[in-house]
Amino acid sequence: MIDYEIFVRLRKLRDQEGLRPAQIARVLGLDIKTVRRWVRRTHYGQRARPRPRSSKLDPHKSRIKSLLEQHPYSAAQLLERLRKEGYQGGYSILKEYVRQVRPAPTPAFLTLHFAPGEAAQVDWGSYGTVAVGSTRRRLSFFVMVLGYSRMLYVEFTLAETLEHFLACHQNAFEYFGSVPGTVILDNLKSAVLERPSGKPAVLHPRYLDLARHFGFQVRPCTVRRPQEKGRVERAVGYVKSSFLNGLDLSRVALIHPAVRHWLDTVANVRLHGETHATPRDRFAEEKAHMLALPPHPYDVGVSQPVVASLRFRVTLDTNRYSVPFQYAGKRLVLRRYPDRVALYNDHQLIAEHPRSYDRHQDFEHPDHVRELLRYRRTAREQRLFVRFLSLSPCAEEYYQQMAVCRLNPKHHAQKILALSEIYGRQEVAQALQTALQFRAFSSDYIANLLEQRRRLLPPAGPVHLTHGNEHLELELPEPDLTLYDPELFPQDDDHEPPLCA
Repeated sequence: MIDYEIFVRLRKLRDQEGLRPAQIARVLGLDIKTVRRWVRRTHYGQRARPRPRSSKLDPHKSRIKSLLEQHPYSAAQLLERLRKEGYQGGYSILKEYVRQVRPAPTPAFLTLHFAPGEAAQVDWGSYGTVAVGSTRRRLSFFVMVLGYSRMLYVEFTLAETLEHFLACHQNAFEYFGSVPGTVILDNLKSAVLERPSGKPAVLHPRYLDLARHFGFQVRPCTVRRPQEKGRVERAVGYVKSSFLNGLDLSRVALIHPAVRHWLDTVANVRLHGETHATPRDRFAEEKAHMLALPPHPYDVGVSQPVVASLRFRVTLDTNRYSVPFQYAGKRLVLRRYPDRVALYNDHQLIAEHPRSYDRHQDFEHPDHVRELLRYRRTAREQRLFVRFLSLSPCAEEYYQQMAVCRLNPKHHAQKILALSEIYGRQEVAQALQTALQFRAFSSDYIANLLEQRRRLLPPAGPVHLTHGNEHLELELPEPDLTLYDPELFPQDDDHEPPLCA
């Protein structure tokens, strides 16, 4: 790229001085290819167009277009014809030109007509993501449209798994109050496991079981032929443009009643562009030709084997659900439903939780923990009872009497065991025997016995002299017995003698 000043000098050397490109390149210090490219320009901003190269195919191009308009000949067929007309060029340039000028094929589709009650078309749609707790989930919606009346059913889900697919079918049939004869759907994995070339489609066994329960036939579309279910394809677009466009999706719980209201007040009462009638009016005619609902609903749950953790939990979609503690570490069967999770052991229901579409959450049933605490409490009580019985041979009889006289014998037994740690097992055993004799059944009585026995003084022991014999050889004066002479103290007959002090 050269600047504008160089371009002006280049044009002056070429136009006014008549220099050749090689001479201009030497004067301006440019490459000769650059000079040749810029001398062909009349303006600085104009790019020089390359001169079109002549081709041996040029005389035959009009003939090629004429032949292609008559019939979609291949390049090899055209080469054979043009050789006879004098074409001397190669096959590659002819093939490239045919690819450019061949008219694009315009597909044509047959208009499908359905008798009343003959068929319904089914498909999934999606519309961004919504907030669910601490995470976000893709918002999907199931669409079923009846082929004759164009009666529409829509249900929003947070997943497109098998249990949701089966449940949406059942809910759609309940909404219509009847069942179509055939369900036309795409080759999604919830319905079609395999589509081998030249062979019938291999249908999912659970979807086949649903079809047998309701009595309809399954007709998968041809691979990469969505036009075979064009009614539901257009219905998916109609849901997005009419219902979801501008809808506040901040609260997922409000979508379900909102779409049901939209179906009853907008979608199924509008004047349809092809039938020129409302779907509800045509459905009144179609329902008489549809199949009746079976007497019992279909169990849409999908089972999978799981192993409970040592914390008596099972995991589904990163969420943990509790089971009774007895099943910790055991193999169980988890049955998934769109709205709940059920857990079985040998076909026996042991736990059930509402299903969460949040992630990394823990859901614990209070009864599962309460049973574990009760079990541990019972084990502690058993150990306490065994320790109490080991105190004395009469401990069992004493405990039985406490159970008769006291409201909480375990509490008294625990206190007596604590007393054995303070006073010793032998003293407590003696106190139990004494209390049993006196028919006193209480830990307080045992405590009083132990305390009284500890307060008693020990018996007097022999006196040990610590000095010599000089303290034993004492001389005492003779007693004066004259005090007791009756002559010195005559007795009065009227008075008794005094008592000895």
